[in-house]
Order: sequence, then structure tokens, then C-alpha cells
Amino acid sequence: MREIVLDTETTGFDPFSGDRIVEIGAVELHNHVVTGKTYHQYINPQRDMPEDAFRVHGLSEEFLRDKPLFAEVGQAFLDFVGDAKLVIHNASFDMKFLNAELKWMGLPELPWEQAIDTLAIARKKFPGAQVSLDALCRRYGIDNSARTLHGALLDSEILADVYLELIGGRQPDFALNVIETRGAASAENDWRPKPRPTALPSRLSAEENAAHEAFLDKLGDNPLWRRA
Repeated sequence: MREIVLDTETTGFDPFSGDRIVEIGAVELHNHVVTGKTYHQYINPQRDMPEDAFRVHGLSEEFLRDKPLFAEVGQAFLDFVGDAKLVIHNASFDMKFLNAELKWMGLPELPWEQAIDTLAIARKKFPGAQVSLDALCRRYGIDNSARTLHGALLDSEILADVYLELIGGRQPDFALNVIETRGAASAENDWRPKPRPTALPSRLSAEENAAHEAFLDKLGDNPLWRRA
């Protein structure tokens, strides 16, 4: 099962009032294990950077001026995402911006049901408690000391740890509950190690094996080691 933990930074709160995406960061999970594959892109919003937004993420109009437009990277972003579930903290915000940008490009919008909202999961799990990304890091003991400003890729990496804790801990589930039986396609995607086609030869010498058998004879008619 492939999932993409995703975050965006923007110039404000509403794409339909002129705000734009200025950064996208994403981290790939496979069967709840971080693969190391990421997507990261700064984007020129073709507008000024409001002071309130700059204080959040520190991305200035000057810094973004030579970065590509969303129209130049939108297809590559969709190619990276594919049909994977999108794990997002406050998914309605990021999905609203992403779909606005994709619509302006004439590209397919991301289905809302493709998103997993970690904010909604946290609110259900901890009703009445603070469930910001920083608050969840404190709750789970996740190091977010590098998060002096919001950054899409860093926040995605932190959110990946938070998400795995929210769904039951950071230990991978080894795909015991998620690998589907879909014929050859399922076999191709099964990442678990396969048995050796030929067993390794015994490393015991003939003398060592004979000594072991003699020892077992002293233990009675049906010792555990002969039943194993």
C-alpha cells in the first residue's frame, strides 16, 4: 500500500481570492514504512508575499522569483502522487489549494476521498486536546526542534512520524493486513523477502552431528529437538 504524506505552504488562506501555493513537500510510505523517496518543489506564485505568510514560512518574493510556476511542475507532481492516499494535516486546506492550481492548468483534480486527514484522526482520538502538529509531536516525543519555521518537506517528514503514531505506532505492520490478492500484480508488489530457492547446506561437521545425536539419545524417546 502506497501513501504520500504531504504539506504545502501558501501566500494565504484562499486560492479564490488570489492566494497561491509556494512550496510542496511530500514523503512516500510503503506499507507504513518511509521509503526515502520524496517530492519537493518551491513555486513562483507570481504575486507579492504578505508579511503574515512570510512570518510563517520565511519564503520571500525575491527567493521565489526564479522558481518554476505551478503550471511547469503540476504534471510532475501528479505523476509522483499517482493514486496513492494523501496523508495531510488539515486536508481541506491543502486539497483546496492543490485542486485550484490543477484546475487552472486544466489537469485532473485530486478526489477528496483520496485524502486522509490526520487532523480529523487526532481530534477523534484526543477530543478537546490540542492537535496541532507541534502539539502531537510533544505528545508522542517526536523531535521537531528543526521546525523554527514551517517548511513543506520538513513538515511532511514530521507528519509521517505523527501519522504512524496515530494509527498505532511507528513499527511497520509488515503488510500482514494490507497486501491484497490480485494475482500477478499482487505478487509483483509484495516486498516481503522470499524463501531461498535452495536451502543453505548444514555447517555442522559429521563429528558434530554425531555428537548431537548421541546427546539427544540420552534425553529419552521423544525429545523436543527431534520434534522441531
